[in-house]
Amino acid sequence: MAVLGSVAGVAQAQSAVIVYGVVDVGLAHENNGSTSVTRMDSGILNGSRLGFKGSEDLGSGLSAIFQIESGFNADTGAQADAAKLFNRQSFVGLTGGFGAVKLGRQMNPVYANNGTFDPFADGLAGDSARLFSYNGSRTDNLITYGYAANGFRGELQYGLGEVPGNLSASRTVAGFVGYKNGPVDVVLTHQNIKNPTDTNTTKITLLGGNYNFGVVKAFASYAWEKGVVLGTATRLDQRDSLVGLTAPVGTVGTLLISYIRKTDKAVTNADASQVAIGYTHNLSKRTALYTSYGELRNDGAAKYKVAAPGNIDKLFNVGIRHFF
Repeated sequence: MAVLGSVAGVAQAQSAVIVYGVVDVGLAHENNGSTSVTRMDSGILNGSRLGFKGSEDLGSGLSAIFQIESGFNADTGAQADAAKLFNRQSFVGLTGGFGAVKLGRQMNPVYANNGTFDPFADGLAGDSARLFSYNGSRTDNLITYGYAANGFRGELQYGLGEVPGNLSASRTVAGFVGYKNGPVDVVLTHQNIKNPTDTNTTKITLLGGNYNFGVVKAFASYAWEKGVVLGTATRLDQRDSLVGLTAPVGTVGTLLISYIRKTDKAVTNADASQVAIGYTHNLSKRTALYTSYGELRNDGAAKYKVAAPGNIDKLFNVGIRHFF
């Protein structure tokens, strides 16, 4: 028993597993110009999830790492994706002085960096993904290599398409480079996705960042979207721009504001814009209350977040988020 105990102690010292999660539920009222609904939503500020992550010290500065995350709808208890248990992230890899190599389902470069260029950080009614084209949030079958040093960080990604007889079909090539030092945080991302027949490509490039002035943190970003709309043969040629800010309110509150403009160069009269304001209030390090309002206006041929072209979508929400 003494020998077994000492072995277990060594194993425990060399590896660690963390269980964590988020429970986020709120009330939302949305009017899209055709219908109006009041509902309970999950993951308004941060996606509700249960996660496991860990590492093992392999010696000589090398460690094995893993992370698996399952998203769920806290308002109903159902899986966020009925087809995937670990729909958020599911990867294993190695990390060391050379950087990190990871294999599995992982975040795409635009989604992974939304906190740098979007004051709402992919949440609340001001979420930039309501107009920006993220092309999803995560990519399956992804091989990534990442490295960070002296404020610089970057990652290269290759996603296998797994189409028999054609290595290029459905494949993803992506990555980002960024720099964060003091008040400055900036990132350049790119993603290139081939369609299943290897005949068209969906591309997005985004440059964005923020600067912390102390009294406010200013955000700005610009994106180019070219090729075809993902999963279709429809021509894609759009420009997305964002300006926004966050400002502390006392010691526990944060005000968020943003304006987004989408310009469609492929379709006439299909531009759109969104203005949003939000507020988060920390009750503790793990628990926060939040509220936000967003108004998305479509031109005559655009129908983002609405049922009929040209309509306006108005979204209000209020809720609570808890980390564990």
